[in-house]
Amino acid sequence: MIYAIITAGGVGQRMNQSVPKQFMTIYDKPLIIYTLEQFEKHPMIDKIVVSCLEGWSEVLLSYAKQYKISKLYKVVTGGVNGQQSIFNGLNAIKDEATKDDIVLIHDGNRPNVGMDIISDAINVCKKHGNAIPVIPCQEVMIEIENPNDQSSSKQIERSLMKRTQTPHAIYFNELYNMHLKALEKGITNSVATCSLIMEMGKKVYLSIGSEKNLKITTQDDLDIFKALLKLKESSKL
Repeated sequence: MIYAIITAGGVGQRMNQSVPKQFMTIYDKPLIIYTLEQFEKHPMIDKIVVSCLEGWSEVLLSYAKQYKISKLYKVVTGGVNGQQSIFNGLNAIKDEATKDDIVLIHDGNRPNVGMDIISDAINVCKKHGNAIPVIPCQEVMIEIENPNDQSSSKQIERSLMKRTQTPHAIYFNELYNMHLKALEKGITNSVATCSLIMEMGKKVYLSIGSEKNLKITTQDDLDIFKALLKLKESSKL
């Protein structure tokens, strides 16, 4: 069994919108539905679990019915951060998931994830135990000493840098036990599954990503996504 756990618990403050970014309507369709459709149509995905912003579960269920997301299995309330939202999703399937089951953890605001990215994450996970989609760093990378610095004199070798994306693929038992161990250690706000894996002393394995697999965080990201949708539509004509 392969589960997709979609995190959709953020409020999207940087978008300055009246509704959470994952529920914004883009060309007559909610952003979260674009994301769910990618996993709905992927033949290797069996069930979808969404960790949803509190108070929006019924809205999500209504949209899923409208857009025929038949693989949507459970909707749970998201947590105060990403780590807790993922753990809530894992808890929703812990009584049925087995050691052979794989979970894919994906950002609900990455609506343009490709079929090849999902497939490669699964295949790399089956081979190595986990998979993290990455893309190369094309720009010159510089280092600052604190977040408020306005100058730098140190650069980082970009060929040694990778930018991570989602979905993060890992076997259910492995990830669930990592979450339990993290809580025992007092780790409660790990940035992402890939960082949690490394914080637990494990190695992550790299799968293919894409510049098109963008995370919608700012208005610029939204503009790029809209352009990609327009390009996709024009290619069908």
